[in-house]
Order: sequence, then structure tokens, then C-alpha cells
Amino acid sequence: MAGSLDGLVLAPVADQAPGQVGTRTRFAYHERDGGIWAEYAGGDVVRGYLVGTREGDRLDFRYVQLKQDGTTSSGHCVSTVVELPDGRVRLEETWEWESQQGSGTSVVEQLTGSGD
Repeated sequence: MAGSLDGLVLAPVADQAPGQVGTRTRFAYHERDGGIWAEYAGGDVVRGYLVGTREGDRLDFRYVQLKQDGTTSSGHCVSTVVELPDGRVRLEETWEWESQQGSGTSVVEQLTGSGD
């Protein structure tokens, strides 16, 4: 099992659809006693939060976000935690909006210390 997500900052490796999470979005993760949560912002997202659980290398969480245009949206995501060869963490995600139509997959990876 990959190590704790607590204190890690992750970013998407590719842009999603316009107006959503993208490569400029940063996720600050926290983990304690099987619970996970994160704050995120950047790009078209003014402020976002996710909260859920971790069981082994599987995350299951709900997310809500406020976008630059003043709209809000929410959804559900299941992620697999993968440890990369260089020791960084990758999350391979399958998500689905609950407040609107749409679903997909994405990948976020731990940033290096250079402040990407």
C-alpha cells in the first residue's frame, strides 16, 4: 500500500473539459484514521473541497466546487493510489458529476518540491 496522502500536493497531468479542473488546479490532501479530505483551487476552480474514506489503496469521496463563473457543482469519485517509480504518488480517478451530466477518468500526481 502506498504511504499517507497527508500533506501532499497533487495536480492533474492533463486538462479536463473547459471550465473544470485542469493542470493549474492544486489539491492539498489530508489523511487521518481512514478519512481523507482536500482543498483545491486553480484555473477555473475558485474553491473546491473533497471528503471521503481510504481503504487500502482505494479512495472513495464526494467533491464540491465553486467556479470562476459563480456556479457550483458536485460529484463522486473513486481513485486508486499508485506509487510511482520515483516515490511520488499518483491517483487514477474515475468520477461522475451528481449535480449535472458527465463522467470520466483523470490522473493527478504529486508535485515535486520545485513548486511546479
